[in-house]
Amino acid sequence: MKIVRVDSRNKRQVGEFLDLPFFLYRDSPEWVPPLASDARGMLDRKHHPFYRHSDAAFFLAYGDSPHPLGRIAILDNRHYNEFNRERTGFFYLFECAEDSAAAKMLFDAAAEWAAARGLNRLWGPKGFTALDGMGMLVRGFEHRPALGIPYNLPYYPRLLGENGFRGTADIVSGYFGRSAQLPEHIHRVAEIVQRRRGLRVLTFRSRRDLAKIVPRLQKLYNDSLSGTTGNTPLTDDEAKAMADQILWFADPRLIKLIAKGNELVGFVFAYPDISAALQRTRGRLFPFGWIDLLMELRRTKWVNLNGAGIVEKYRGLGGTAILFDEMAKSLRAGNFEHADIVQVGVENDKMQRELRDLGIDFYKMHRMYGKEI
Repeated sequence: MKIVRVDSRNKRQVGEFLDLPFFLYRDSPEWVPPLASDARGMLDRKHHPFYRHSDAAFFLAYGDSPHPLGRIAILDNRHYNEFNRERTGFFYLFECAEDSAAAKMLFDAAAEWAAARGLNRLWGPKGFTALDGMGMLVRGFEHRPALGIPYNLPYYPRLLGENGFRGTADIVSGYFGRSAQLPEHIHRVAEIVQRRRGLRVLTFRSRRDLAKIVPRLQKLYNDSLSGTTGNTPLTDDEAKAMADQILWFADPRLIKLIAKGNELVGFVFAYPDISAALQRTRGRLFPFGWIDLLMELRRTKWVNLNGAGIVEKYRGLGGTAILFDEMAKSLRAGNFEHADIVQVGVENDKMQRELRDLGIDFYKMHRMYGKEI
């Protein structure tokens, strides 16, 4: 058995790294492949904005077969570590056959690379941008994941445990159906807060309107991180790259902003779920996959609610009620029957209680794992 560090200029190695999940999940109907261009972009050191401030390494594990048994990425996110005053290396894109020796070689290689850079902890799975889903799935294997949210085989958590990792935080995702009704007091509170505090909800008609507001969205996102930990402000390059990615499949009706005068103070991001089309096209846009994806944008009955936040001074002052009210309106804005409210941290007890009171069924759980090195 051997370990190989991937040379991102080597097309064969990059191809084997990207193709491995298709082999491992060949009998898993729930798994959703990533958009091929996004997956390949993570290894593109010339164009991906992450590499303008940080670095990453990619490893493949091989046994007797010429095909790899497993893979892993290890990230030195200097921007994150400076902001949070940590020395953490993030592992990501871990995929492996049910082979303890292969998994050990991968995590050993990741730890060695991280330690050589002065990092003292491995933590993850956590990716390159705020759009990359976090954690290892530990509950809800029978459900298809929301777009961009990790799915893994059930034995993966055991492989992490065998390599000294321990769970550090849980993240839940919830189901909300169109037929569910928010309590009437949520609507009343939302209306009262908007009137008394001079808040208003901004909506959009087109992707062009959304594109114009991207710089202000970056500032809003970064301001909403105040008082939180484990996050990273967006750079200009990252904000532009993420906006380009979102705008490709955005439904303007599903993106809402909360403003106080000319200042943005809150946001709700949702988008149509195109996972079924990605399964059919294997994540490829060309030659004809883009047609299937565009059709899925129009016919899907699922929407992903994948981001909501409000600047610190409006938390606990009724701003959260506005977010919930707009979440419900987003679901009713199109021909949607189902919503995935994705990745709410378990440590956020208040939001979880409020969501449960609204009828949200937390039916999936991901777990973050860490260990000292």
